Amino acid sequence: MSLTNLKSVKKQFEYYKSLGEKTFAQISDDDLFFEYNEHSNSIAVTVNHLWGNMLSRWTDFLTSDGEKEWRNRDQEFESIIKTKEELLDKWNEGWACVFNALDSVNEDNFDTKVYIRNQAHSIMDAALRQLAHYAYHIGQIVYVGRMLSKDWNSLTIPKGKSKEFNQAKFAKGKHDGHFTDDIK
Repeated sequence: MSLTNLKSVKKQFEYYKSLGEKTFAQISDDDLFFEYNEHSNSIAVTVNHLWGNMLSRWTDFLTSDGEKEWRNRDQEFESIIKTKEELLDKWNEGWACVFNALDSVNEDNFDTKVYIRNQAHSIMDAALRQLAHYAYHIGQIVYVGRMLSKDWNSLTIPKGKSKEFNQAKFAKGKHDGHFTDDIK
């Protein structure tokens, strides 16, 4: 694995961040706090958990374990966030921590072993672990947002529009096997 691979992973983090933000933009502020039942998490609770995980995993990630002593994971699943502004502040703070950490990786430190819960990982393995975790939770955010939105605009290819999308892509000669840059 190389720094080029890590740049690809960073691009995927950016993509999932954008999916969350596009969801926030399509729902009411009240919908951010909707909980289906006492066993489910609101979008705000999910963001709070992502924020806590991001700060823990990516703060000093080259030199300290990703499970920080100061992290209170159980509290991440409580209704701490009370406003959309708080939600966006935590969302942006968490992502800034992720991207700052990824940007600190270079040829000199790329082979550093990083630890999560005392388990050694390559930087790529740790990044992929977190990418899967964040994609999982952002999928939950999108799913809840889609259910609550009164006028949902698809974040990917709209239902029933795959053939039309593919024909347009091939007609333009833009098929390279990766459509994510063009998905709206």
